[in-house]
Amino acid sequence: MRTRRIRRARAAALAVPVALLLPSCSVSADREVDGGPSPSRSAVTETTAGPASEELRSIASASAEAEESAAFSPPSPGPEAVRDAFAGLQATLNDSCGTPGNCEYLLNRVVGELERLDAAMKADGKGPGHFPEPIEWIAAMRERIGEDRSYEHLKSHQDLIFGTRDRINVWMQDHPDDYR
Repeated sequence: MRTRRIRRARAAALAVPVALLLPSCSVSADREVDGGPSPSRSAVTETTAGPASEELRSIASASAEAEESAAFSPPSPGPEAVRDAFAGLQATLNDSCGTPGNCEYLLNRVVGELERLDAAMKADGKGPGHFPEPIEWIAAMRERIGEDRSYEHLKSHQDLIFGTRDRINVWMQDHPDDYR
């Protein structure tokens, strides 16, 4: 319900500038209207003053208030779905460390995707107890790698990183209800 009011207020706020511009856009400044000179923008504004103008100001004010309240209470998305995080991890399966630039990118990406999957599994509605092995494997990898994310360090742990990814991939293939 609140979202509907915010959408209406935003739509109305967008309509306000358009409504004010329409009368002045229909005739260029150098043309005459009904035999007289074209009204200036201030003349158009003066002729649009009144109840309709007050209503437009009210709508614009309501829109500003709605945007202000939305800024203070943004909707919080739920935790990422395990299937989405797993899809990101699977996207790394056919990539290789064939070139140093790609290898650095790939190692960092796989570590990031494993972290993302770990967070999604821990936040899943089934509970972290539903994913004990993958969570344990990621924790073991994280412990061995530590905080150092330099290419040389990750390269020295390449087998561990790819091994963890591949092990989780096999585990997830045996649990299709968790990612389909």
